[in-house]
Amino acid sequence: MTQETLLQHLQQAGQTGQQTADYLRQRGIPIRFARGVAAAGAWWTPWRAIYINRRYFDPQTAPTPRLLCLLAHEVKHLQQGMLTALSVYGELEAWQVDFRLCQELNGNKPPHPAIAELLSLPLQMERRTLERARHLMQAYATQAYRADLLPLFPLPQEIAYWLRRR
Repeated sequence: MTQETLLQHLQQAGQTGQQTADYLRQRGIPIRFARGVAAAGAWWTPWRAIYINRRYFDPQTAPTPRLLCLLAHEVKHLQQGMLTALSVYGELEAWQVDFRLCQELNGNKPPHPAIAELLSLPLQMERRTLERARHLMQAYATQAYRADLLPLFPLPQEIAYWLRRR
């Protein structure tokens, strides 16, 4: 499947899909297939590229709804910037974009209980909320998903939080 095929499918995936496709087109962000770690279906790089894991997605077949949702997730990280993307706050926002699009594409069928709760969390920089989000992410994706290594807030806010507490 070509990048243009992916973009065309995204364009047809509601408002979130259209916004995702527009962002990728306007910025010329490449989408590539590569073999990655088992815990990731897709990932972004600081060099503004997105990789799709060949372990889960065959580049010779049509894009699945799950693949389109993952692309929206990774584009959200590129929009956030590295400091926010590498935080639980950034992951919460990306997971919410991802799974809301999945619900839309899959006819609003009920999600996994951990995802249903994650979607109900407010997107706010509140430690208790973000700790719960981290727990739910690992409940859904297993401990192999290392959200426990990320700061809760984007790094500048996390550092400020710890400096103020002392």
